[in-house]
Amino acid sequence: MPHLLKRLELNGFKSFAGKTTIEFPTGITAIVGPNGSGKSNIIDAVRWLLGERESKNLRGAKAEDLIFAGTPKRPRVGQAQASLYFENNGNFFPAEFSEIVVSRQVSRDGDNKFFINKAEVRLKDLIDFFAKARLGTKGLVVISQGNSDVFIQASPAIRREMLEEMLGLREYQLKKHAAERRLKNTQLNIEKVEALMKELTPHLRSLKRQTGRWEKRSAMEQELRGAENGFFGRQLGELNIKISNTEKEISVHKEEFKVLEKEKEAAENNLKRVEAGQPKERQELTEIKKKTQVLFEKRSELQKELGRIEAQLEMEETASRQVLAPPARLSELLKKVREELSNFLNADINDLRKTIAALVSEIDSTLEAGPKIIRNSGLKNKLMELNRNLSGLEAEISKQRQEENLLEKNQEDFYEVFKKAVSVVETAKDKIEKWETKNQERLFEKERLQLHLSELERQIAQTGRRASEFESYKVHNVESAEDLNSLERRIFKLRGDLASIGEVDEALIKEARETEARYTFLERESGDLDKARNDLKQMIGELNQKIKTEFKESLDKINKEFDKFFKLMFDGGKAQLKLMKQEPRLRPDFAKATTGKQGSGGQAKGQAKNAEEPAEEKISEELAKDEEEEEKEEGLEIGLSLPRKKLSSLETLSGGERSLVGIAALFAMISVSPPPFLVLDEVDAALDARNSRRFAEMLEEFSKKTQFIIVTHNRSIMESADILYGVTLAEDGTSKILSLKLE
Repeated sequence: MPHLLKRLELNGFKSFAGKTTIEFPTGITAIVGPNGSGKSNIIDAVRWLLGERESKNLRGAKAEDLIFAGTPKRPRVGQAQASLYFENNGNFFPAEFSEIVVSRQVSRDGDNKFFINKAEVRLKDLIDFFAKARLGTKGLVVISQGNSDVFIQASPAIRREMLEEMLGLREYQLKKHAAERRLKNTQLNIEKVEALMKELTPHLRSLKRQTGRWEKRSAMEQELRGAENGFFGRQLGELNIKISNTEKEISVHKEEFKVLEKEKEAAENNLKRVEAGQPKERQELTEIKKKTQVLFEKRSELQKELGRIEAQLEMEETASRQVLAPPARLSELLKKVREELSNFLNADINDLRKTIAALVSEIDSTLEAGPKIIRNSGLKNKLMELNRNLSGLEAEISKQRQEENLLEKNQEDFYEVFKKAVSVVETAKDKIEKWETKNQERLFEKERLQLHLSELERQIAQTGRRASEFESYKVHNVESAEDLNSLERRIFKLRGDLASIGEVDEALIKEARETEARYTFLERESGDLDKARNDLKQMIGELNQKIKTEFKESLDKINKEFDKFFKLMFDGGKAQLKLMKQEPRLRPDFAKATTGKQGSGGQAKGQAKNAEEPAEEKISEELAKDEEEEEKEEGLEIGLSLPRKKLSSLETLSGGERSLVGIAALFAMISVSPPPFLVLDEVDAALDARNSRRFAEMLEEFSKKTQFIIVTHNRSIMESADILYGVTLAEDGTSKILSLKLE
């Protein structure tokens, strides 16, 4: 046996002031009790939880009427809550939960809240959720008190909608109605867009005429910008490269300067070391001079000695002039020696040596000429001694000359080293001077390049642009000065042409651009809307076809069952549901037909809408189709032929007959498309005992596939029930539940 609806929980709903739980086992659950005890409030709670929005269909005038209003013995409550628990082991609902709990709350300020498994949802979401499970308030899942003939009394269009919900086509209808709403809105948007485009067209045409001459200016400005990019970009690139290279050279030469400075410092230190060696050689020269002075003193002594000998010779000359003639000659020579010696200080040593040697030779010759005189006079020994002295003096002079030569060589070597050291210093200074000259040239070159760069930046600033804008154009296809000159001429020409065009009215240009952008946007929007319209039409067509095909296939099966159950209930006769074409209509909400009595002509009573219902939660109120695609709707007409009775119209049926027809139609529908459960409120009230038994038997048979929750006073129904709930009024005026499981 099916077991989808598990239990109902109420708290503050109508007469159920406290928390009340009603379990629904498989099969048939009968709810009994005296009138006014609150039995129908249970049915109202189920309808409310299935998404009912109109208070009238819940036997109330406003949402607040659903909340326990209080009794003399029990105060009222602030809100009403109700929950339905469903078994979902067979995934009857489109959710991956073994149990589904649908809850609803309403407070006295009219605030409604909806929940699926404790997650808050919109009313639309709730309706869609039940529609996918072939449940809702539009069909025959819940038949309220006194509405057993609701299917008979409904209009053909409403009958079709009731049947569609029973067949599970309500989901597609909701999708179709949503698509129709979107289609209508899309069509309205298309008309608005087209109207705006029509309004913009002449204005845009006028703006284009006015801005036409400036369009050329825009192209020229772009061309000028490109030429400037090439002209300034290349020069900026080259100047920056040259400046960078010059700065690198300056940096490198600074390192060279450090090297040159070190070389100069080393040369100067070397010169100092060379100069430091000079005092020692001068000291040696001083010593040589001292030794020379000693020689001078010895010469003086020799002169004295010669003077003495000369005096002796004069005495000899007095004694015998003739005999002493040779000595006289010697005297002259000695005199000459003295003169030569007196000039010693002023004579070159080499020349002196030659002179002395000559005098010695001459003296020797003189002595040889007159030896006898010399011997006789005793001067020979003196002369010999003088000769030895002179020889010693000559040797001393020779030695002194060697030392002097050595000193001179050392002095020459010193001067050679000194000159080289000075030369190195001078070379180092010269290199530094040359470096400073070259460095100054580089600094001047850098300054020249920077001045050129500043001038170029000034020229760029005059164009209204910044140098940084040309960073990406530094490497350009300008390969020669001729190319740069060509670009420069092009720039001057373009500037002249732009000047001749004149300044642009930016406000007008902006308006033209905005208007054209707006028009382009509207064109694109129109295209998108047109595509959306075609897609929606296609979707609606596909849904219509699906609904139509499945509906007709099911209708054939239902008609067979309808005729069968009609014969069973009326002991004969014929019954059929027929599709009839109708004029297109506005779609009124037909839910009221399931609770309210119908007027003449099969039109449902009650047109009032629930005030708290949000507009966006309503099902589509109007079909949105193009006139050429409008079709007549197909409604369900009921064709009956009673046994032994001629029937002119459905309105001539008695109340009992209408109930029987309604029950036959109901069971025909559920035999083809069995719902998970049905909630019936005293639909058997107009049946006699025989038909009540038949109805009970049908309930028992169909309870194998469908759960039944039925409010009844009929004993046959009670006897067929699996569980019986009694509803009574407690002493405090609230409804109370008593249960009895029947074996």
